[in-house]
Amino acid sequence: MAVPLADLTRMPEPQQVYSADGTRLATYTWGDLDAPVVVAVHGFASNARDNWVLTGWVRDLTRAGYRVLALDQRGHGLSEKPHEPGDYGIRTLATDVETVMDAYLVDDAYYLGYSLGARVGWEVIRDLPQRIGRGVLGGVPDGIPLARLNLDQVRAFLTDGTPVDDPTTQNYIALTERVPGNDLRALIALAEGMRASRTIDPDPADAPSSPILFATGAKDAIIEGSRALAAAAPHGSFFEIPDRNHFNAPGSRAFKEAALAFLAEG
Repeated sequence: MAVPLADLTRMPEPQQVYSADGTRLATYTWGDLDAPVVVAVHGFASNARDNWVLTGWVRDLTRAGYRVLALDQRGHGLSEKPHEPGDYGIRTLATDVETVMDAYLVDDAYYLGYSLGARVGWEVIRDLPQRIGRGVLGGVPDGIPLARLNLDQVRAFLTDGTPVDDPTTQNYIALTERVPGNDLRALIALAEGMRASRTIDPDPADAPSSPILFATGAKDAIIEGSRALAAAAPHGSFFEIPDRNHFNAPGSRAFKEAALAFLAEG
């Protein structure tokens, strides 16, 4: 049943989907069941509500005539939160998205991802060109996700409260603590698992063939890497999100307008 527009800041009850390895994933859907589907995948230390509902994406996408299918990635939101790094390889995260699409019988969709969700999206769009017509990848890193996170300092912080002095790591911890329900141990396991994944860097020589809009904040340190990925993609284009950094770009109206215009071209 479609959710009324007035209730789009209210989360529906999650529907549970089980991944290939048995991890429980919380999933959500909004909009007309017969509308074109946008699969939305959030970033690190966020969740479907924080990344897509509170920022207005679900509201704007459903008003534009789309159905939104979102999940809390493993380690986030109401999904299961393993503490083992081996549960968080890039291929595992990409397979989770495909499993959710299968569970909802979605054979044809657009993809919307931010940060970690965009890095996962590079894999999904490349692997499923027959199912993903076009995609929007916001804040996608051109290297190892979370590479700037100082894991030793986070472990010391978790073990005995040793203060973290690395500024980037402080920002990530603050981001983690901002979202209720986050489990820092699970998120550190994710960071370790991502670093251990083989072929973790997006390969420009093996870029997805579907049309992709790459969008990154003008004040984001990874912007040039994102721009390079857009140039490498056969049907890539790039949008610079004005006056935004990595952490506040999802709320940009300009970003949403550019994404909606791009999706409408499909």
